[in-house]
Amino acid sequence: MDGVRLEARWIGPPPESAPTLVFLHEGLGSTSLWKDFPGRLVGETGCGALVYSRAGYGKSDPVALPRPVRFMHDEAEILSKVLAQAGVRDSLLIGHSDGASIALIHAGNRPHPGLRGLILEAPHVFTEPHGLASIAKMAEVYRATDLRERLARHHGANVDVAFRGWNDVWLDPEFRAWNIEEYLPSIQAPILILQGEDDEYGTWRQVEAIQRQSGGPVEAIAMADCGHSPHREHPERTLEEMAAFVRRLLQ
Repeated sequence: MDGVRLEARWIGPPPESAPTLVFLHEGLGSTSLWKDFPGRLVGETGCGALVYSRAGYGKSDPVALPRPVRFMHDEAEILSKVLAQAGVRDSLLIGHSDGASIALIHAGNRPHPGLRGLILEAPHVFTEPHGLASIAKMAEVYRATDLRERLARHHGANVDVAFRGWNDVWLDPEFRAWNIEEYLPSIQAPILILQGEDDEYGTWRQVEAIQRQSGGPVEAIAMADCGHSPHREHPERTLEEMAAFVRRLLQ
């Protein structure tokens, strides 16, 4: 992609045969960290799936640090190129955390012509002190525990680039003013939000902002006893809700 190699995996039918579920990972995620969830959703919906690691993650090429404050805007533009290069026609974006924000920016600013809907886990459209404090704590967790070793299983040589590229930019003082609410009124595609009630990085205020300002219909589900990652913490419920939403859109 513009001379940068991105790790990607295709599951299920090709784009000319069925809509494509496009998986956009979180700030510390990668293709492999989705594990078997994309394949299970393919099995439930009959769609194909494109799962890729952004530059600096997984087995993709590294990136130069520090990341710019507008890195998610840049990634939304790269997403458009990924969809075009993969030949995706009808798409449903499934974004988690940073990936959800990238999906919102893309959908609200020159979206892919075949965009059918968005499924968002723990999206954020502005920063909150609650979330920034949790991100600050992660720097010490990365230094003092086996988190680096566990992440290295998925990011390999990119492990420090992946962590620093996420942690440092979110803690940049300029990032406190980061806000993507301006994109919401232009989004016409239906949205499903899954938000953990115990999410350490964001509150229900994020959901309310999307519901209030989005130009299309928004369904929101509060996940009890759930933190930042519904598809990992409550995979069966998450699979059920996502599959039902996809089926409704495609009927």
